Amino acid sequence: MPIFLLTHAKECLKKSNTGRLVLEVLGAEAQLVIWDRVNPDTELLKCIDQADVALLYPSADSQEVSAATEYSNYIVIDGTWQQAQKIYNRSPYLKALPAVKISVTQPSAFHLRRNQKEGGLCTAECVIEILKAHGDAKRANDLHSTFLRHIGSPFEETAQ
Repeated sequence: MPIFLLTHAKECLKKSNTGRLVLEVLGAEAQLVIWDRVNPDTELLKCIDQADVALLYPSADSQEVSAATEYSNYIVIDGTWQQAQKIYNRSPYLKALPAVKISVTQPSAFHLRRNQKEGGLCTAECVIEILKAHGDAKRANDLHSTFLRHIGSPFEETAQ
């Protein structure tokens, strides 16, 4: 199940970025794509044209990721909430995609940045939820453990 991290260029420079954890744990099943408003990534556009791709983005039309089992490719916008909104609003090809969302049952464990959106999750937490929705508990647990080490959690839990 490929995960495309559509990443804002400034996000790559941040030590707190959790998208790199996704790349580390998922290996070839995750791909970093640097967002460019003027020149969208041609490989990503080709994949969108050829595959069953869903965008993880909360909107009025989004369906729950747990109910969207027909998708095997996901695009996750990797950046701050402000950057994610900018990427979405300035990328018509994203607006044309079916959107999925995650209903948050517990608050984000990610507290390394200011101005976080209430009920929002960081990139790694989002990918954990996608993996769990597709029955990939092992990789969800591996990513969750890596994430807890990244945020400096004094204990490691297993993803539910």
